[in-house]
Amino acid sequence: MRQQYVQSPSSALTFYTWDDCISIVSGSQKVQAIGITCGPGHGISIGSLGDGNSEAHVSDVPVNGATLTGTTNGVRIKTWQGGSGSASNIKFQNIEMHNVKNPIIIDQKYYDQDKPCKSQSRAVQVQNVLYQNIKGTSSSSEAIQIDCSEKFPCKGIVLQGIDLRVGGKAAKAECNNAKITEKGNVSPSCT
Repeated sequence: MRQQYVQSPSSALTFYTWDDCISIVSGSQKVQAIGITCGPGHGISIGSLGDGNSEAHVSDVPVNGATLTGTTNGVRIKTWQGGSGSASNIKFQNIEMHNVKNPIIIDQKYYDQDKPCKSQSRAVQVQNVLYQNIKGTSSSSEAIQIDCSEKFPCKGIVLQGIDLRVGGKAAKAECNNAKITEKGNVSPSCT
């Protein structure tokens, strides 16, 4: 969806799909997504960015007020290895998750082929991303997955007011190669 503003004036905008409910792609700037209801599907994605060693840029994207139910992913940033450019100044705020497999995910090593991809010398830089007031349930034990490049680690990632559970118990977080700041209550924690 290549628009600058995605909102339903009288009620939440609802997506029923088997792919990304919203995919914010390269070249998107100052895109606002407000009041989104999504599920089933793949959730809300920034990307994929940097496919085929391309340069990609996304910036100044607030996603505010979303409900995701039964989706594969919740809020995701996905970039291909070998790409370049940046995904920056992104905010995911006031989001409810219900039985979402991967509620919060940054995959800076995205690759969808059967053979594993060799480590690349370039990556799309992911920086200045805020996850704030995100609550609900995960259908997997790992509710936060932040997997960034060793050579271009994610910077300025903020987790604030996060409460994600699985089966009524605390979920887990797996966070690699990222500069993360946690504010307030954050569960699960990357630290």
